[in-house]
Amino acid sequence: MGLWQRTKTAFIILAVLFIIIQFAPVWVFFLALQLTIIGGLLEFYSLAERRKFYPKKLLGCIFALIIGATFYFDRFPFLLGFTLMTLITFVYFVIDTNSLEKLALFPGSFSLTMAGLVYISLTMNFLYWVRRDFGVLWLYLLFSVIALGDTGAFLVGKTFGRHKMTPIASPNKTWEGAVGGLIWAAAGGWLARTVLLPRFPLLEVIILSIVVHAAAQVADPLESLFKRAAGVKDSSNLVPGHGGIMDRIDSFTLAAPVFYYLMKLLIMK
Repeated sequence: MGLWQRTKTAFIILAVLFIIIQFAPVWVFFLALQLTIIGGLLEFYSLAERRKFYPKKLLGCIFALIIGATFYFDRFPFLLGFTLMTLITFVYFVIDTNSLEKLALFPGSFSLTMAGLVYISLTMNFLYWVRRDFGVLWLYLLFSVIALGDTGAFLVGKTFGRHKMTPIASPNKTWEGAVGGLIWAAAGGWLARTVLLPRFPLLEVIILSIVVHAAAQVADPLESLFKRAAGVKDSSNLVPGHGGIMDRIDSFTLAAPVFYYLMKLLIMK
């Protein structure tokens, strides 16, 4: 895909995202998030299938919605939801594993069914909590930190990168790019704070931005490990010029929960 296609797709995604965040009711944001999570989860399971593992897609999607419900409904605690999911999964696999062929696949299929839920559904739902507990402006700050940090890591790494950071997971990533990404992430936090949240202490925003993007820099090669293990470059071709859903949300799988809990600490201090 050419640069024009990538740019056009990016503008469409940003426009839709802005409308949903800024103007739509919070439940619309939640539903859009669940659709994104389901899409990413199905891509994760498809990667597993390339390695001859067969996670239970329908079961995983249903459980992803249950996890989402525990984030949305305060009276439906996560521990209860996760316990129910685990028990149902145990029963399902005991009944479904009814041949020697399925027995050989059982450990990997079971583990990957559950791993996808933790990796994508559990982590991404923290974006809903960020909006619900802290508001739209903090969500914009998080997006600014990730977007500018990723841009800085790419530009600095491409220009000055010499020392490989994760040669197996992401051969093109360098320590120089990682440092550049942290600096640009801090700049993104500063810019968002200046425009949207001028009363919040600048030093705390800078520290928050650096720590959050450090988490994002771990999440990116983590997703790359899954793709390299499956022998593919992109998680899918669903997003023209940008790969798949997992390729677009990978940074948030670690950045979102880290951002949320750091914000809780800053507000509670």
